[in-house]
Amino acid sequence: MSTPLRSLLDEPRPSAPPVRVGRDWALVASVVVLAVLEGALRPDLPLPVLSVVLVVALAPLLLWRRTHPFAVVAATFGLIAVVDVVLVAVDAPALDIYALLYVLLLPYSLFRWGSGREAVAGLAIILVPATLAVVVSWTGFAEAIGGFAVLVASVALGWAVRSQHGARERWLVQAKAQERVLLARELHDTVAHHVSAIAIHAQAGRALATTGPAAPLEALEVIEVEASRTLAEMRAMVRVLRNEAPVEYAPQPGVADLERLAGASPAGPRVEVTVSDDLAALPAAIDAAVFRIAQEAVTNALRHARNASLVDVRVAGDRSSVSLVVRDDGDPGVPDPVPEAGFGLTGMSERALLLGGVCQAGPCPGRGWAVSATLPLQVPA
Repeated sequence: MSTPLRSLLDEPRPSAPPVRVGRDWALVASVVVLAVLEGALRPDLPLPVLSVVLVVALAPLLLWRRTHPFAVVAATFGLIAVVDVVLVAVDAPALDIYALLYVLLLPYSLFRWGSGREAVAGLAIILVPATLAVVVSWTGFAEAIGGFAVLVASVALGWAVRSQHGARERWLVQAKAQERVLLARELHDTVAHHVSAIAIHAQAGRALATTGPAAPLEALEVIEVEASRTLAEMRAMVRVLRNEAPVEYAPQPGVADLERLAGASPAGPRVEVTVSDDLAALPAAIDAAVFRIAQEAVTNALRHARNASLVDVRVAGDRSSVSLVVRDDGDPGVPDPVPEAGFGLTGMSERALLLGGVCQAGPCPGRGWAVSATLPLQVPA
């Protein structure tokens, strides 16, 4: 079996297809109404009663075209094929109701939401009534080629949309993975800084404890060994994540470093930073997360806010949490997102979620765009 065909057959279903939305009910109602009107108003419609009943009976299956695409295709095109065969056998005219053209949505749904095996099997089922329709109602090669071209276009559109959404999901997963690695690096650097201090103090304790009892000396020796071993293991673990990049021992920037953002863009909007309450004793991971989320939000505002004159950064804390709000005063609305530009909002949300908090972004009432995050003062285990 060729590799492209095997890849197609092994393709799983896309995750979480929408069950039903309002426009699905509107679509079913429109098909039913159009079928009834065509049956009542079109004088040249062959077998009007059978045609209208068939369309009205099959139209509700549209409600399951995303969650059960293969079953809907098999039921719809299978029944149409049976009816066509029976009509040919009794020498009756072929079906020719325009409202039945809605079935062209089903090949799209099959290749958009079905698995690879379902797509191949469903396409084989679709070709049966399509071929019968061409043979029974033969009007020339041009009409036949045009009909199959429409079918191919529906299939190709479904696969194209599926591929685009699949690529976006992979980009989102990659962005989340990169944010996890970055958070792990920052946690490592902070812990490594403190563990190094423990090892140094343990060595000093050993030097001073030689004049005292043996117990403190043994305890300090154990502290030194365990701290050094922990540090070595953490370095080895994170070295893989860093792709052999050098290790940094200085603590990561935090709330105290937010003033750096005020000079982020001398030629652009003014950046004002306001930090209220005493946030000097934040856990290292939370401290670094506040800075990183603020940094990303300010960067996005400077880059994308239209006609903005101010980017306001406010940080406040209470006994249980710390909150961050970054707001600009740009024009209402946001430019269309560019997938290749990255997923900064996804990274900020993922970082907050990993620390037990939440991060949201959206337009402000009136003007501007805001990013708000709330993080707990205690890092969850």
